[in-house]
Amino acid sequence: MATRQISADTGTANRTGLYLAVLQLVFTLGWTTYVIYLPKLAAEVGIAPSAVILILMLDQAIFTIADTAMGVAADKIAPYVGRLGLFVALVAAISCGAFVALPFVAGAGVAAQGWFIALIVVWSIASSALRAPPLTLLGKYRARPQVPFLAALALLGYGVAGAVSPYLGVVLREHDARLPFVISSVALLLTALAMSRIEYDVARDTPPPTPAEAAKPLGITSIIFIVATVALALGYQLHFAMNSAPFYLRFARPDELQWLMPVFWIGFNIAMFPASLVVKHRGGLIVMGAAGLCGAVAIVAAELAGSLDTLVVAQFLAGAAWGCMLMSAISAALAIGSTGAEGKVTGLVFSALALGTFARMAAVAGGLQKMPDYAPLLHWAPVACWSVAGAGLLVIAAARLQGTPGLKASAGG
Repeated sequence: MATRQISADTGTANRTGLYLAVLQLVFTLGWTTYVIYLPKLAAEVGIAPSAVILILMLDQAIFTIADTAMGVAADKIAPYVGRLGLFVALVAAISCGAFVALPFVAGAGVAAQGWFIALIVVWSIASSALRAPPLTLLGKYRARPQVPFLAALALLGYGVAGAVSPYLGVVLREHDARLPFVISSVALLLTALAMSRIEYDVARDTPPPTPAEAAKPLGITSIIFIVATVALALGYQLHFAMNSAPFYLRFARPDELQWLMPVFWIGFNIAMFPASLVVKHRGGLIVMGAAGLCGAVAIVAAELAGSLDTLVVAQFLAGAAWGCMLMSAISAALAIGSTGAEGKVTGLVFSALALGTFARMAAVAGGLQKMPDYAPLLHWAPVACWSVAGAGLLVIAAARLQGTPGLKASAGG
């Protein structure tokens, strides 16, 4: 009987992880569709091409605030079984409605420019409900040893979306925007609507072991963890979004990038699962720190690569390191917030990712990549971000293991 119960609990846990993977996959592909079509839609309402990057920065600024706010809301709603799923589904419906309306409103021309911007703002705010709140299910209803594997499973959708994004850009670029926006919105809404049932099953099969506690203020470990996550996110953005394509173009043609850029995400998807076993036994901070240092070495190898083969291996290893960092960050966030603040701390992780994206876009908007004086900075900043943040996290993890006062908050296992 006990064996059947354990098997049933494991099956429900895996279904939860797969659901979250599908949610992340559909949401990230929707974001990719938006980025592909935004220049064309903006032009239809009279927005200059140079202003498109400002709209994308506005999105990330909104995410930076809204992700944490939605996480806090999830903490308040989660104790009432079924309410979190209803909340996510309702806000997702608002998000999808605004998203699907974008190409239709853009078709109205310059007169609809104000409505177009308003829809983008509504979509950006509402879509934050699809990131941190669903992941709080793992922290509130799953036994802690299960969390790293389930976090890896959930992030698999994010990694798969990253891998197929270059192909999506090639396929969609010349097609009308309305059908992709409708398909993306319907798929996302159906996935979000399934959350109430998932939440009910999770709560039924694995009820919280103790009553929910009042959320406590974040301690020094939590603050250092978030600051390090911002640095790691910035390093990822600068390396992958700004430097990877130029690295490849030293050895390959532009039309080969669609086959080479996904190498990073292949490493991301493969490395998370074995790393989740280490997180289970050693904690998220240790794995984040070690992955940061290993990733910094991989970026150096990519920078100095003398052949395409060497560069491909370096990019694979850099992607593997980023996968370990992100999976460990989610696991650590859920552990740090295990006193009733799972949503808040997980929201802060997503806010950190958005802030890193905002900083990278600001660099692009400022034209830093075109200024020879700043080229060394952009090339070596990712190494500095990952190595400094990685070393700092290892120091904090070591201090926790030694029982240093003020650094005893659990962080990932």
